[in-house]
Amino acid sequence: METVILVDGQDREIGAMEKIQAHRENRLHRCFSILVFNLRGGLLAQKRAAGKYHCPGLWSNTVCGHPRPGEDTVAGGRRRLREEMGFDCELTDRFQFIYNAHFSNGLSEHEYDHVLVGEYEGEVRPNPEEVEEYKWQTLADLQKDVGQNPDIYSPWFKIILADHADKFEKHRTARPA
Repeated sequence: METVILVDGQDREIGAMEKIQAHRENRLHRCFSILVFNLRGGLLAQKRAAGKYHCPGLWSNTVCGHPRPGEDTVAGGRRRLREEMGFDCELTDRFQFIYNAHFSNGLSEHEYDHVLVGEYEGEVRPNPEEVEEYKWQTLADLQKDVGQNPDIYSPWFKIILADHADKFEKHRTARPA
């Protein structure tokens, strides 16, 4: 049973709850969204595996997850990066935002999202239980595709690309291999 950290609107811990229960009850909890870029500016995007409890088969950022109670957010991000994509890299907590999305299966995501950013050059070994496929793509190409095909992307990734892309200016003009 996985537990999430419940927080208030300023990211102060107010308790803990079993993950699925928090998603059923629409409780605000801490999470992270990881964006890993290569040296050519490509963002590693993943297509979520069909067995995921929400948003299966949707394209999203490199990795998403929840820190465990007592676990530092960046340390939790690095743990999930290893578990999902099979590699590790330094991560920086770049910014945070709150979002609330509801899904047809009765679950929701009411999350205080820490956006963690890293750079990586090397082999990607995705866990097939977590990731259906992956690709390196520029922010500009991703934003264009989200505009044309919004239904194939996770809600939080669309928010990051629409409202926060300026925070990744360093990576905006580079081209992936």
